[in-house]
Amino acid sequence: TLILTLFPYTTLFRSYTMKARMEVNRTFGGALSPLNAWLILQGIETLHLRMQAHSRNALRVAQFLREHPLVSWVNYPGLDDAADHALARKQFRAVDGTPGCSGILTFGIRSDDPVRAGETFIDACEFLSHLANIGDAKTLVIHPASTTHRQLNEQELAQAGVRPDMVRLSVGIEHIDDILWDIDQALQKAC
Repeated sequence: TLILTLFPYTTLFRSYTMKARMEVNRTFGGALSPLNAWLILQGIETLHLRMQAHSRNALRVAQFLREHPLVSWVNYPGLDDAADHALARKQFRAVDGTPGCSGILTFGIRSDDPVRAGETFIDACEFLSHLANIGDAKTLVIHPASTTHRQLNEQELAQAGVRPDMVRLSVGIEHIDDILWDIDQALQKAC
């Protein structure tokens, strides 16, 4: 009987809290906690430094991959011979004399079975993190044909611009020697 007696009050309380929360959220918007606001501010204040490190590292990785015998192609607008290099030079702020083109690049693994080589490459990475997101402080790697786009057939993959041999890197701000070492050893195992 106590529950039945309190039922109207619990329903009323629930209705009141939902109304108060929804109206406040609608009227004033979401409010960050002080810690979250401080963390965002710290990230914004150091973004320019991190982007320089991302761009430097990505250019070094792209140059390394372009010369690697187990890599068939590299797509990074910061490379002098890239199709979009002139546009990148026009639109991006220079970092060490070249366009700062962020840390995202793609490359193809030279192999008779490119999907299998891509899967093996990902599994062989010891330092790089196998994640689909981009822009992290750590280097992230993914093989889209065997992960995020696995459900597509060959024609759909081609329409999406995903080649079977393509690996996408979001180059982080770690020491460049660590990144290059892991890429090289993973390529050796993949091929």
